[in-house]
Parts: sequence; C-alpha cells; structure tokens
Amino acid sequence: MCKIVIVQYSMYGHIYKMAEAVAEGVRQVAGCEAVITRVPETLSDEVLGMMGALDAQKSMAHIPVATLEDLAGADALIFGTPTRFGAMCGQMRQFLDSTGGLWMKGALTGKPGSVFASSATQHGGQEATLLSFHTTLLHHGMVVVGLPYGFAGQMDIAEVTGGSPYGATTITGGQGERMPSGNELAGACYQGTHVARIALKLKG
Repeated sequence: MCKIVIVQYSMYGHIYKMAEAVAEGVRQVAGCEAVITRVPETLSDEVLGMMGALDAQKSMAHIPVATLEDLAGADALIFGTPTRFGAMCGQMRQFLDSTGGLWMKGALTGKPGSVFASSATQHGGQEATLLSFHTTLLHHGMVVVGLPYGFAGQMDIAEVTGGSPYGATTITGGQGERMPSGNELAGACYQGTHVARIALKLKG
C-alpha cells in the first residue's frame, strides 16, 4: 500500500475542506491510502476566540496531529496551508522548522511533495505561497509535484476560482465567508490523484 500523508493547517475550515478533496483523489488510485493530519496549533484558545476561529478549531480536533514519524513513513506528502502575507502560515512554518533531523538523515529525499493553499482574495499571494513552500521541499530533496494543465478547471474564467500549475488553491473571502467551490475542490481532487500516481511509480 502506498501511503500519502496530507499535512495541513486550517484556521476556519477552508484548507481542511480542500484536504478532504485531496484525500478523495488519492483514494481513487488503487493501492493508495490517504491520511489527513494537522500541524500543532501555536495560538492560545483566547487568541483563537478573538479571531472567531475557536469553534472551527474544536470541530477539527479529531484530526491527528502530524509527527515527524508521519513524514518519514509516508511515500508522498501533500501540504495544505492558508496564505499569510504571501507565504505559509506560522503554524506550518514552525512545524517544518522542526524537521531538521529528517533533513540530516535525508529521510524525505526522493519522495513526491505537493502543496495546496488558500488566500482571502484572488490576488492575495496564493501562488507566492505555493512557490515559496516548494523551496522547503527542494531542500529536503523531494520531487515537487504541482497541478498540471490536465486539470482544465484552472483555466476557467467564467467564475472566480483558485488553482494554478503550482497547486490547487481556494479563495476564502475577506471574512472567510466563501468555502471552496466545486471547481476548486475538483482541482484538489485531481492533485491528490496526480500525486498518488507518481508516488506509486516511484515506489514501484
């Protein structure tokens, strides 16, 4: 069995919704399993409450917290993060900064790595987030996988939509009022399938 671990952080639930679609795509590939995890929270309940995110965080408390062992034991890793000023969120950055031991051992070298993201607006830095995230994957020696144009939905101009060749994305709205659209979820699902197929080939 090819194990694909999805490592994500979702403050209000948008990225988790995308992660579920990614996992669905992974499971469409025979011989592959998807495991959704979350990185540790760095904010207190008080701060999360002030941000209006405490209820959402509690609703996602059942998701297992990612460990370094999860990363080392995976055949492929797919990361999901909201955008913060054109880069990954602090929670994800802190978790990745703890992977030095894996880097020393070359534990992630040769594994497929992929990223999906969200931003509040169409031009809120989602592509910058994906591209800057790839730098960390490359330092780990991972094989960077994006969202190929085989997913034609990323070229749709009939509606507001996320998605780029660097990875699936969703646009949340300034108040988090917009959940991922059908097209954005389809892109995330396609990405999960694409990564799973590559992981199978590399493992075989």
